Amino acid sequence: MFSRVAIVNRGEAAMRLIHAVRDLSAETGTRIETVALYTDADRTATFVREADLAYDLGPASARPYLDLAKLEQALVETKADAAWVGWGFVAEDPAFAELCEKVGVTFVGPSADAMRKLGDKIGAKLIAEEVGVPVAPWSRGEVATLEDALKAGEQIGYPLMLKATAGGGGRGIRMVASGEDLAEAYERTSSEALRAFGSGVVFLERLVTGARHVEVQVISDGATAWALGVRDCSVQRRNQKIIEESASPVLAPEQTAELKASAERLAVAVGYRGACTVEFLYHPGEKLFAFLEVNTRLQVEHPITEITTGTDLVKLQLHVAGGGKLEGTQPAELGHAVEARLNAEDPDRDFAPSPGRIALLELPTGPGVRVDTGVGEGDTIPADFDSMIAKI
Repeated sequence: MFSRVAIVNRGEAAMRLIHAVRDLSAETGTRIETVALYTDADRTATFVREADLAYDLGPASARPYLDLAKLEQALVETKADAAWVGWGFVAEDPAFAELCEKVGVTFVGPSADAMRKLGDKIGAKLIAEEVGVPVAPWSRGEVATLEDALKAGEQIGYPLMLKATAGGGGRGIRMVASGEDLAEAYERTSSEALRAFGSGVVFLERLVTGARHVEVQVISDGATAWALGVRDCSVQRRNQKIIEESASPVLAPEQTAELKASAERLAVAVGYRGACTVEFLYHPGEKLFAFLEVNTRLQVEHPITEITTGTDLVKLQLHVAGGGKLEGTQPAELGHAVEARLNAEDPDRDFAPSPGRIALLELPTGPGVRVDTGVGEGDTIPADFDSMIAKI
């Protein structure tokens, strides 16, 4: 087991790791230290106070969580033997996984190779087809020119989704209703993706209308994969999830079993080690599944799977990262859990982020209620980061 884990994240994610490590320390009787990597915006934040050690990354305006040289310096100077990223920032950056390997720190996540194979939406779709994961009609590769896109569009049929292979977080994705729409959207989506993700590669896939967004939570040790549960994340705003539930209320048991089996095959095919989520669209009328993508990290909404399976995914991440195997009986889903994200936003300003000091915070408690948060009353929500402050 690791002795010192650097947290390459902040807020609620950082607190999630701190809680898991404390539990592990108590269970094993082995002291495991946590290191909070923080910016000036979070100098007095809860996660900085709660971690065993803290390391100042400098000003938030310099975006140090995305600066690999700064992160390398932090890992070396804190003498961490593992790095946990959670979600966001460098969680899906193969270059960070390689950096960890270079400085002799265990990256709590998949290999850079597995991340590249599954993080690339085009590559992931091709592997998915190979191992029998259901995939909707698509361009079967990049559409390198507008002419290629129009040709593929005719073959697949409209309406379509135009997507950046490196996209995420609701960016680099557009709905296209016709050839005229495609001509206008192609250049815009490609250049937006190039600016945001460093790659302007785009592809086309059939738009599954009236679909539900369902996703399979997987944990894998490199040889054995467990698909623990299937979540429904259909309630979204601007392509960002708001309400999630597990198990999915629209799937029959045999559909759930089929989806889980295909997700496990996909993880094993690339020798995946760590937590990942395999995302699908599901059309209840046609009973049609369409593979979307793989998130090669822990998802924000993982707690509802933990509740319905009696597992701790962060402890399992640390277990397999340290060379541990998935042994014993695979946990089964039982019951139902719903999660709502709590965002510091102003509804009068089109839900724009609303940073500032928290004057009053009364979170729900009681049987069956779980709250994951990184803030408390009196804390300040900085303007530099995501507006989500808790999950209930």
